[in-house]
Amino acid sequence: MLRSFVGKIEKGVSLFAHRRPPLRYFSEVPDDVREGYFAVLATKDGESKRFIVGLHYLTDPAFLGLLDQAQEEFGFRQQGALAIPCQPQELRKILDGRKA
Repeated sequence: MLRSFVGKIEKGVSLFAHRRPPLRYFSEVPDDVREGYFAVLATKDGESKRFIVGLHYLTDPAFLGLLDQAQEEFGFRQQGALAIPCQPQELRKILDGRKA
């Protein structure tokens, strides 16, 4: 009886262990995304452009507004570059405005 119980626990643990995704976060980051930055894809009306954005933009009110729009349109479970529903020119203005 104890062997049967232990066998069931082992089987359950092995199933759980195989379901977890492997930790490959760093191997999947493109070479052009340095530490302290992340990739953003500005896409709207068939026009898209990829940007590399510094983490400090996560405190910028205009950029946070775009993140709210992205959450509403795409949800929280995005993979790869973060998609933002705006024209690339709009994101460029926000990024250039912060540098000034």
